[in-house]
Amino acid sequence: MSRSIRLTTTVLAITLLLLPVLCPVVVISQTWPWGEKEEPYPWLEYLASLTEERDVTLRVLTRHEMSIQTLTKAKFLESPVAKALGIVDVKFIYVAAELWPDYIERAKSLGTPIDVAWGGGPTLFNMLDDMGYLMPLDSTTNPEHYAILYELGKIPERISGAETYKRDSEGRIRWIGTSISSFGFTINRFVLNQYGVPEARSWDDLTRPEYARYLPYMPLLGIADPTRSTSNLRIFEIILQAKGWERGWRTLTLIAANSRIYDGSGDVRDAVIRGDIAIGTTIDFYGYMAMRVNPDCKYVAPEGETIVNADPIALLKDTKYPVHAAAFVAWVLSEFGGQSIWLHEEINRIPINPKTFGTPEGAQRPDLKTAFEELERTSGIVFNETLSVNWVNSVMYYFKATLVNAHSDLQSVWAEIAKAYLDGGISKEWFDYLVEELGKPVKFNDPLTGNTVEFTLEYAISVNNKLTDVTVYNALMKAWEDAAREKYSYVYELLQMALRGEPIPTLTPTLTPTPTPTPTEETTPISPTLAMFVGIIVIVIIVMIVTALMRRR
Repeated sequence: MSRSIRLTTTVLAITLLLLPVLCPVVVISQTWPWGEKEEPYPWLEYLASLTEERDVTLRVLTRHEMSIQTLTKAKFLESPVAKALGIVDVKFIYVAAELWPDYIERAKSLGTPIDVAWGGGPTLFNMLDDMGYLMPLDSTTNPEHYAILYELGKIPERISGAETYKRDSEGRIRWIGTSISSFGFTINRFVLNQYGVPEARSWDDLTRPEYARYLPYMPLLGIADPTRSTSNLRIFEIILQAKGWERGWRTLTLIAANSRIYDGSGDVRDAVIRGDIAIGTTIDFYGYMAMRVNPDCKYVAPEGETIVNADPIALLKDTKYPVHAAAFVAWVLSEFGGQSIWLHEEINRIPINPKTFGTPEGAQRPDLKTAFEELERTSGIVFNETLSVNWVNSVMYYFKATLVNAHSDLQSVWAEIAKAYLDGGISKEWFDYLVEELGKPVKFNDPLTGNTVEFTLEYAISVNNKLTDVTVYNALMKAWEDAAREKYSYVYELLQMALRGEPIPTLTPTLTPTPTPTPTEETTPISPTLAMFVGIIVIVIIVMIVTALMRRR
């Protein structure tokens, strides 16, 4: 019997050693190195004990607007976190998303590396992670990460099916969302009524010819240049993924044709608030802001065709001040710290930490709490981040070349098509044919090969990374813009045929939604709880088998 007990004990010891292999997940511990200290910031004294460096200036690379930067800096520097750790300044560096890698490298070479990256969306942060710039959270090597993991424990793993933070293949956290948002459009009901046009509820509604009735003098829609707005770029990607490549570009073409194009998404929001336009594509918090400023405004998240997005924050691996940077990130995630920033009436974003609504500040924003609860119930698409990374440059610059740079040509021909149809000058069949021709991705002479090609999904993926080369960028932008202008001229000639009563040259079947193919199939990661449960079952089975064998002997 003693031999059996000894062998069973040995097996148990071995299987316990195998537990990390069988359950390769990060377990957010409930036993913290600072013990049972109470909120707020129970980790603060512990972090302060990890470093003697004081008079620290943190450098934060961000896509957040000045109002968020200003409020965050003021509130953080007044906090006990900044005072205990001797953080005397936070320098926010606002740089276009595509320039982040270059800026990170340049800052490092100058001896002033970036400590934290904050804001800009999952695609940007996934790209930074793939390029090796982000620091994974690992409390075994960096005990200051305990503070971030503590605050992470307050955040739901998913909201409306969307991940709120990213794990790598080893279970380590790479970035964490700080706020959540959806994407849609904001309407001004007064302007809609003034011009007698219908209220939109879907992306397809934004393509209606009724919105073109007053073109080109009075565009009723507004969008932002995707090279200047990460949120509008994400909206355009959502439409492509929701509708498929060809139908998606047709939708985007007509939305652009109905729109005035602004430099930034904030300009679109302000135009809706003022009543310069009736509808503008916006991220949700711009819609909430518009609703507070102008009661005639209303935010719409297209049912089944939006996504819930987490706005990330991450440590950079080359930070000079890892403890101080970790303290800043933990503060941003705390309901007593940075989460309250989102509640400010000039910001109006939804905190990712639901405990924020239990604070005195949170109790004053029942509207945002309601919005949080609605987002949890939102029906949207499963957004493929891998596909986004593989096409984002191509989508952004093709949109710029064909729908922004050639916008005047597009809008003028669309205005005449819409007018002819609404006035009964052309048939529904001709109208559908012209719309399809107008929205087709262009065929062009590829400067890279000399061949005539179409801007297909496969082509977009193939040139995506090449667009970082200035020579390639310039050549493709010119080719795409020239081809777009030729297409719009051709469609105008078709319109003249329609007005003369001539038959449709060819009848192309109406496009139907097709699933967008993906270059890399994404899989849903196994949840940490399930992984641990499976691992424990395996261990128990091993022990039972060994025990049974010993009893036989």
